[in-house]
Amino acid sequence: MIYPALRRSRLALGLCTIAVILGSPSVRAEDPATSAAPAVAPQSPAPAQPTATKKKATAPPAAPAAASAPAKPHKASPYHTQHLAEKAKQIYASIWGIEDPRVSSTSAGNLIRFSYRVIDSAKASALTDKKLTPYLYGQTSHALLSIPVMEKIGPLRQSMPPVAGQDYWMVFSNKGHPVKPGDRVDVAIGSFRADGLLVE
Repeated sequence: MIYPALRRSRLALGLCTIAVILGSPSVRAEDPATSAAPAVAPQSPAPAQPTATKKKATAPPAAPAAASAPAKPHKASPYHTQHLAEKAKQIYASIWGIEDPRVSSTSAGNLIRFSYRVIDSAKASALTDKKLTPYLYGQTSHALLSIPVMEKIGPLRQSMPPVAGQDYWMVFSNKGHPVKPGDRVDVAIGSFRADGLLVE
């Protein structure tokens, strides 16, 4: 009969279709053991690398406190008397009978004092002669100073007869300070001259 054979062929065709479908990899049941994604172990974060720390500049240690400074010595005058040449010393001693002629500023600069030491009273008498008028000449300012005369005292100079071994002086007015310490001056008393003396 035709119908049973047709049925068998249809059945075989259906079985083949099922077998093809079952054999297809797209419809295979995935194996849970193989299909499961492998568990990934959590990775611990990498240890942080220590960062280089900048070293702070440290100030040098403070110096120890200095000991109390010693007291400053007394400041000497910058104006030193120039030593007289041997020839000048011989002239002053042999002709005028004096030694160590000096000129200094006194009384806040208003007076200039000329002093000397007598070694021969007879020869030094010309320096104390009242008839002779002493003058002091400033080489820098070209000022000519004279001895002031006080109302009750008279001229500011020693006019007594000189005595060997004693110091004598006379004072010149320096009003307005034309002659200053450090200047060179000349002293004239009659024929006596002392040139280039340094004002102290």
